[in-house]
Amino acid sequence: MSQRYDNCTAIFSPEGRLYQVEYTMEAIGNAGSAIGILSKDGVVLVGEKITSTLSEKMYKIDDHVACAVAGIMSDANILINTAMQDYKDDITREEVVQLALKVLSKTMDITSLTSKKIELAEVFLSNGKVKCQACSLDTLNKILVNDGLTQPATKES
Repeated sequence: MSQRYDNCTAIFSPEGRLYQVEYTMEAIGNAGSAIGILSKDGVVLVGEKITSTLSEKMYKIDDHVACAVAGIMSDANILINTAMQDYKDDITREEVVQLALKVLSKTMDITSLTSKKIELAEVFLSNGKVKCQACSLDTLNKILVNDGLTQPATKES
């Protein structure tokens, strides 16, 4: 019975169900966690496999870049492909921020990114020491506007 009502998010079944929304919620519930931890001699990525031993969580983007995926794998494929296409060996930290935000914007279901929906933190070397810096809301909004990923805030009168 659900087959007639599961091909669109705006079609309710006779029981008042939105099957596409239910399928999405189930997929999210089956998505595992992932974490990356920086050490003095590298980065460790660990991902939880919940549904299948065939499901990959770790991807090599380049000889210098890898990522761990948590969430819906079809979204991850879009992100991985975009990162592979746009990454270059001599990329600057500023360009990495732009690439990361571009990749993230590909799967978020909104017309423009805002600092209310995302967070940005950078891990980098400064004078031979590892530093971690969280981006303030104002700075993040400026980056998003400059990269064309959001609209500038309008002043209310």
